[in-house]
Amino acid sequence: MAYLFWGNSPHSIKIFKMQKRIIRIMIGCKNRVSCRNLFRKLEILPFVSQYILSLMLFVAKNTHLFTFNAENHTKNTRQFNNFYHPITNLAVYQRGVHYMGIKIFNNLPPCIKDTSNNVKKFEICLKRFLHIHSFYSLEEYFQHKSITS
Repeated sequence: MAYLFWGNSPHSIKIFKMQKRIIRIMIGCKNRVSCRNLFRKLEILPFVSQYILSLMLFVAKNTHLFTFNAENHTKNTRQFNNFYHPITNLAVYQRGVHYMGIKIFNNLPPCIKDTSNNVKKFEICLKRFLHIHSFYSLEEYFQHKSITS
């Protein structure tokens, strides 16, 4: 669960670089070899993907801390089953667990979001999704939905 609190910190880049270095040592590859397929081969989640998994498990286990759009209005829109996304300008809050949890959850594919009421099934589906895509950054994760849509 430590990923939950420092996964979005500025120091996470250093940790991710160390993780890639360790992966290369485990496999015996040179420094310039891309680790994306190595993560998949070893079935290890990259640092950012691990952060997403930890945060989404926290959200799935604590849905009572979040408000669904359905609770704010009665119209059945595309965003009806997403969490209500508060508007804020504070960067500290935007990097926090609550705000990022909402933002990442709302960006999940619908087939994974629909399993969130069953935490074990949600975890299995989310891990599979994260292993396939091996996200290296949150920007890459957020762009993924716009590419597949």
